Amino acid sequence: MNRISGNNIGVITEDSQSGMTLSLRESWLFKEDQTARYYRLPLHDPVPVIRAMKGEGKNLILFFGVEDFEDLPGCSLLYVFEEPGSPGFVVLIPEGRGAIHQSVAGIFPIASLFEREIADGFGVSFTGSFDTRRLFLHEAYPPGFHPLRRSIPNTAPVQDTFDKPGKPYEFRSIEGSAVFQVPVGPVHAGIIEPGHFRFSVIGETIVNLEIRLGFLHRGVEKLAEGRSPDDGVRIAESISGDESAGNACGLSMALEQISGTQISPRAEHLRGVILELERAYSLLSDLAGMVTDIAHPVSASRLMVLRERLQQEADRICGSRFLKGSICPGGISERITRESLDHLFKTAGGIEHELDEIATWVLSIPSVIDRFATTGVVQPELIRSLALSGPVARASGSFADTRIDHPYGIYQERVPGQVCEQGGDVMARFSLKYQEIRASLRYIQELLVFTPDGPAIVPVQMHDGFALVATESPRGMALHWVYIKNGVIHRYKVRTASFCNWYAIERAVIGNIVADFPVINKSLNLSYAGTDL
Repeated sequence: MNRISGNNIGVITEDSQSGMTLSLRESWLFKEDQTARYYRLPLHDPVPVIRAMKGEGKNLILFFGVEDFEDLPGCSLLYVFEEPGSPGFVVLIPEGRGAIHQSVAGIFPIASLFEREIADGFGVSFTGSFDTRRLFLHEAYPPGFHPLRRSIPNTAPVQDTFDKPGKPYEFRSIEGSAVFQVPVGPVHAGIIEPGHFRFSVIGETIVNLEIRLGFLHRGVEKLAEGRSPDDGVRIAESISGDESAGNACGLSMALEQISGTQISPRAEHLRGVILELERAYSLLSDLAGMVTDIAHPVSASRLMVLRERLQQEADRICGSRFLKGSICPGGISERITRESLDHLFKTAGGIEHELDEIATWVLSIPSVIDRFATTGVVQPELIRSLALSGPVARASGSFADTRIDHPYGIYQERVPGQVCEQGGDVMARFSLKYQEIRASLRYIQELLVFTPDGPAIVPVQMHDGFALVATESPRGMALHWVYIKNGVIHRYKVRTASFCNWYAIERAVIGNIVADFPVINKSLNLSYAGTDL
């Protein structure tokens, strides 16, 4: 096996006689607490290998670009695959360089989003793609502007740059004398972030929906360039408010892998408490939003009271209702006290009992059942093709859960409760999220009982390298890849669960009426900010 000097990349070889690509083998395995095997493909066209990966049951879950990666010139493309039955991931790095590459969206449909993202950020084109429209660079950005290139300074763009805007975005057209388009957004009536929903309807029935996001693009990945690892964690926890702890944990674990840091058992337990607390109050907001959108404010109010009580617990623990500053490289915040944890233990038990009462009542109301049942079905076959994860996938028959399939932290020692529903509709998502909140509250209590004494944080001696970490946020799998070079962040790539899960809504609404869109949307409750990076 060949090796590239100074990095952690193995090489896939090619049979010189038959010309056939051999299977991945002799991978350079990271140390035990790391999560991925990297292969460098000495092939100009990686499509046959990627097609073979699909044939072996592996699924593409992330695809991104990195300039000046190790000793590789130009923009390297990294394809990340999930391997069924394996806790690790497979990452392929084709050797071919240049501004044009072959699209793999015909093999993995979700690759279309990643290719559009790479095209916007780095100016790399993909031939054979079924969608080459811009993704996050809207009309205000001029042609030729690709902000993730290293040559583009990490500063606010000069206004003169935008004197020649790009061409207008073209939505898909559904033809027919009875088809009408109903545009919704990007500005909405509530205090929410911008997103455009273009419905095609016949009467009240939805026959097509196209979602366009990117209105709130903040340049998060560019902002991280050149920053210290600690600054990077503060950026990560600002990606999406109700996933602050999850994103901070993901990047912290990646940095700990690179530095070879082993956090204390106490920190592992309390990270689990923090992550499950975030999961519980985030999903409580989802339940409240669903019943709000079917005009049942009494139950919504009661659910929001429970969320408020959990967020007060978060504030009591670390001084932030959204758990900011609670997780850092090397462990957790030293301000977390035994008294605050004891108070959380008692509150979690009380909320579990109250939640049971509210959910039992809500699910017995005929008008709730009428609006939830058979509404907004996400078909199981979409899960792999769109790389869906989290409650969206588990409510459609999947048992996928990053905490179990790719265990990390305390989840390697104590397996969380697993929940699955089969219906795929709003009812299934409500029921599943209710059960997951109960499971999280019980898990919190279990961890607090067995949390050992010890240091909250240990020193981190950072050095150069790269690492990939997957975590299970309240919305599903989040992926964090960071590359430290010369002691600072050279590239930080994050893919939240929302990035892929948004496109389940486009399929779920087909055949439903426009009036059911709000509750379908709220039943998934995806993050605009978590997508508009």
